[in-house]
Amino acid sequence: MTLFIVILLIIDVYVLSGLRGLPKKWRFLHKKWFIAAYLVFSVLLIAGLVTVTFVKVGFALRLSYIVFFFLELVFKASFGLFILLDDLRRTSLYIIKKNQRPAPSEEIQPAPLAIPRSQFLMKAGLLAGTIPLAALKINMKSGLYDYHVKRYKLYLPNLPKAFDGIKLGQISDIHSGSFYNKKAVLGGVEMLMREKADIIFFTGDLVNFYSNELREYQDIFSKVRAPLGVFSSLGNHDYGDYSNWPNLAAKKQNFDNIITAHKNMGWDLLRNENRRLKINGEEIGILGVENWGQLSRFPKYGRMDLAVKNTDDLPVKLLLSHDPSHWRAQVLPHYKQIDAMFSGHTHGMQLGVRTENFQWSPIEYVYNEWAGFYHEGPQQLYVNVGYGFLFPGRVGILPEITIFELKAGAAPHV
Repeated sequence: MTLFIVILLIIDVYVLSGLRGLPKKWRFLHKKWFIAAYLVFSVLLIAGLVTVTFVKVGFALRLSYIVFFFLELVFKASFGLFILLDDLRRTSLYIIKKNQRPAPSEEIQPAPLAIPRSQFLMKAGLLAGTIPLAALKINMKSGLYDYHVKRYKLYLPNLPKAFDGIKLGQISDIHSGSFYNKKAVLGGVEMLMREKADIIFFTGDLVNFYSNELREYQDIFSKVRAPLGVFSSLGNHDYGDYSNWPNLAAKKQNFDNIITAHKNMGWDLLRNENRRLKINGEEIGILGVENWGQLSRFPKYGRMDLAVKNTDDLPVKLLLSHDPSHWRAQVLPHYKQIDAMFSGHTHGMQLGVRTENFQWSPIEYVYNEWAGFYHEGPQQLYVNVGYGFLFPGRVGILPEITIFELKAGAAPHV
């Protein structure tokens, strides 16, 4: 992290040198107060990044800050590239002039101490820095409801024959309080239903803050049904911990309303408990814990000891746990019997690159597991990047509907 901070400071100083190379008519760029303000702002930005990375702050605040920092870094990197080009140009000219041999009749002129920066390149750099930001702004809203279905085979060595080939669907992080387009939300649900999943998981964050956010959308999500059941879990936003309540009774009532909403939609909410799923006399376990986040400043509500109770005889155990940090912090070291865990929470930061063979997002500097499949020995984790959104923008990390085909046997990678 120290090296990363040093690199950021070097970039800031380099960009500042480029800004000061812009036309003299932009006088404020050449004032001492501007230099001081720029450097102070840069230091505060870096300090803020360190704070949201290592200090326990709300996930929404952490996510929003990292997005802001990333956008600011995009501008600096784009502008800095043009400064570098101009420096290379000036260095090349200096070397050429220094090595030229003047004709005998020519008067030898001393080489200039410095070659002025090209105002054209500096202006081009500013333009290059703003174009990506403009493009990001344009694309952010277009990705909010651009639901994509991702299909995988989920290999489970001890999967009973009766379950081989069944389809499992997953959605996560609905955040109903952020929606403003009912038709688009319904379109995503219909997309999920067309997959004809045998069982569906919802892995937490039904709302942003308040149960009444569901008022316009509960009828839509009530359409999420599956022959073997819809199983759900709670996320960090479902407890009301991010809001100020007049009293504890109001907070409890809000939470009770969310619990009731799961029931009214026909979803089986698992609160540190399990269910036995039976087909043709064979069984697997569906376990669900309340929110447990390694990085959260709020209480760890999850109780794995309760969730695994009376499941020792089940050959396969699938766990719903909202926060993927739970997997490495508690599930891997202490609950080896969990075959696969299903999470959400990260949203993939709603910003990054995700292709079939490559993915990157700034959120990976906060969460070790943030999108897609992860494996540790025989245990597996899948992180869904979310159906909804916290802030109104998605670029590169699109809303996700995940469909798994359960397969008996070892995964090819093992």
